[in-house]
Amino acid sequence: MAQLSADADAFGPMLTVEQAAERATGRITTVAGVETVPLAAADGRVLAHEVVAAVDLPPFANSAVDGYAVRFADLAAATVTRLPLAGRVAAGADAAGVATERVAVRVFTGAPLPPGAETVFMQEDVALEDGAVVLPPGLKPGANARPAGEDLARGAPALAAGRRLRPQDLALLAALGLTEVAVRRRVRVALFSTGDELNEPGTSLPPAGIYDANRSLLRALVARAGAEVVDLGILRDEPASLARRLRQAAEDCDLILTSGGVSTGEEDHVKAAVEQVGELAFWRVAIKPGRPVAMGLVAGKPFIGLPGNPVAVFVTFAFVARTVIALLAGTQPARPRALPVRLGFSYKKKAGRREYVRVALAPGADGIAIARKHPRDGAGVLSSLTETDGLVELADELTSVTEGSIAPFLAYEMLTG
Repeated sequence: MAQLSADADAFGPMLTVEQAAERATGRITTVAGVETVPLAAADGRVLAHEVVAAVDLPPFANSAVDGYAVRFADLAAATVTRLPLAGRVAAGADAAGVATERVAVRVFTGAPLPPGAETVFMQEDVALEDGAVVLPPGLKPGANARPAGEDLARGAPALAAGRRLRPQDLALLAALGLTEVAVRRRVRVALFSTGDELNEPGTSLPPAGIYDANRSLLRALVARAGAEVVDLGILRDEPASLARRLRQAAEDCDLILTSGGVSTGEEDHVKAAVEQVGELAFWRVAIKPGRPVAMGLVAGKPFIGLPGNPVAVFVTFAFVARTVIALLAGTQPARPRALPVRLGFSYKKKAGRREYVRVALAPGADGIAIARKHPRDGAGVLSSLTETDGLVELADELTSVTEGSIAPFLAYEMLTG
């Protein structure tokens, strides 16, 4: 059950992005439910329990290269060593019983090392003469060999609970011999768009009508966040029906996510509908684009109301909604890592508000990419997202930046993964 309570200053000053995330972090708890899935279906899922290595990885000492395995004790300290070639071990073969004293054994990458041999010469570093292997001096003991448990020792922790599984994590689990893994149940997100002007794509547009782009955007963003989408369509600007549909959505979903209707206009009814069936924690965040962001509870379930303009939807989802979904899923939200870019534009802004400017990158002569601002920066200009590479982040306290200065850049891939 979510533990998000209303705050006394819900209609006070705007929250910073960090304050909004902190309030969400302190009031959201993980959804209940664990299921076991095959590794093939585990990418992007949240690990329910710690995984401990049940075997050594690798399970036996083996060669890291194609070459010749020897005992280091049989090598001369400073001169060439000649050892008879007396055996051959391929990957997958059994090395037990292969003699190693004062001989060299031909081995291949991944092959088990014969008992006693712990050092491997790469084949290109040696010479073969009359059935003997000529070994140069200078190799260190254990070179080109992988001891048992080098990667993970049996009983060592492999992956922590709460980790969102990635392809490399699945490879590690498979290497440990697992075929399935326990993961947390997916978060179920009820998704609405609101507004009398909205129409489903594929239908005829009435006068003053527009197609609903926000649900297509949010469906993909929610899915990329690892949650299950429950698409409940378009809600009209009718306060009574809004409240009823919100309450119904809370019955079998873990989060209610809407776009539009949370500003202060006379036809913005979502905020009022939430207050009829729940409570608001906050509804303004100091972010541009996207100031009107509402968060609260509807029948005990978390609610997030995003703005109506699609660019604002994208930005506020990345910095608010994605955090909440991660917390509900039982994992920690990752703050995207910003990369430095050189600005190819000057810009003025108001202090006290974080701004995200859409930019396209171009190569810079000094190796630092140049960020060029999209010429149309309205919050409803969808092409400003499709024709750019990411966002330049301008800190709350800034009032201007100049062309040529360095600023942090967030690639879209970092915000949607």
